[in-house]
Amino acid sequence: MSEFEYDIKNCIKVLEEGGTILYPTDTVWGIGCDATDEIAVEKVFALKNRPKEKSLIVLLADAKDVLQYVAAPPPDIIAILEGFDKPTTVIYEGAIGFADNAVNENGSIAIRVTNDPFCKALIKRMQKPLVSTSANISGEATPAVFSMVSDKIIRGVDYVVQHRQQDDTTKQPSRLVKIDDDGNMEILRP
Repeated sequence: MSEFEYDIKNCIKVLEEGGTILYPTDTVWGIGCDATDEIAVEKVFALKNRPKEKSLIVLLADAKDVLQYVAAPPPDIIAILEGFDKPTTVIYEGAIGFADNAVNENGSIAIRVTNDPFCKALIKRMQKPLVSTSANISGEATPAVFSMVSDKIIRGVDYVVQHRQQDDTTKQPSRLVKIDDDGNMEILRP
């Protein structure tokens, strides 16, 4: 069994049991859990020492999946998402199907459709959205590569993905935009 497949199987087992994972994303190293599991989401907030008012990003595998988790997406949302040329996290109004504590108190949710092969495979096999918040204690530097992840985070999660631990290629955090029900886009972080 390949390292990739070994990691996917172990991640799914941990996530289905309400656990947390440390894993590489299309941007930085992240802490993840099943975004529909309130207890798992709580574990992520506690590990990061993150205020509950600061919402988490959620990853989906395909643009069409947004239709399942957003109450009133713009009619052309799939074309918009498929047109992005870099990792882009979109804030939507009207989140549905997530754990209550994964959703901002105003009902919005930040979603990124991932192009990372590992994340895509994991989400498709799990068949649920995946929390993706940077693998750091709130206020500390975001770990672009595995060697930058603190021991506290490594010891605090239930599974550490082996895939890409040796990869020292740094990537930027995702662009952050807000898209309203009419499809108007506001760039919050370029």
